[in-house]
Amino acid sequence: MTPAEKIPLLHVAFSMKFPSPKSELRYDTPFQLLIATIMAAQSTDRKVNEINQTLFSICPDAVSMAATDLNTIRDTIKSINYYNNKAKNIHTVSKILLTEHGGTVPSTREELERLPGVGRKTANVVLANAFGQPVMAVDTHVQRVSNRIGLCSTTTPRETEDELIAIIPPGQVADFHHYLLLHGRYTCKARKPECETCPVTHVCDTYKSEK
Repeated sequence: MTPAEKIPLLHVAFSMKFPSPKSELRYDTPFQLLIATIMAAQSTDRKVNEINQTLFSICPDAVSMAATDLNTIRDTIKSINYYNNKAKNIHTVSKILLTEHGGTVPSTREELERLPGVGRKTANVVLANAFGQPVMAVDTHVQRVSNRIGLCSTTTPRETEDELIAIIPPGQVADFHHYLLLHGRYTCKARKPECETCPVTHVCDTYKSEK
């Protein structure tokens, strides 16, 4: 079975397990999604959500975030990894959004990647979730699960992104990002995948090779 032939079968199986797939980061606006995604690097969505309850109550938008003292942002997010750099990036990003984008989040990858702390993955998360664009954000879960199942045979996130985009229908790309991420986070774990509860062993190359 080719990778492309697996997509409809995976869509059926995953849609039953995750009927309304979406990011586990909590946000109300594209700005809050951008800030939350910057914070989520090398951290967990759960921890970021805890912090953002406080952060977004103080600074819900670019105007208020840019006007807030850097030390206040730093103190608010200090329980996550790399909080010093993240605080600086969040403050600078907010100022750039005000001066160059009228306080709104740009909707192109090129403009997003010019912002400090925003790489291709973060840009893709924002483009997909805030603007509905058919782009694939590849994190460690998506990378691992895609290769284990046999949707690709790649070593870098960009290679994985390109191969997934080539076989997934545009209208399903956003869902598949969440399918693969959530499956990797809760079932197809890095050290000990829970194959006994996996709904896609029938199309998984790794599972079949070990039987």
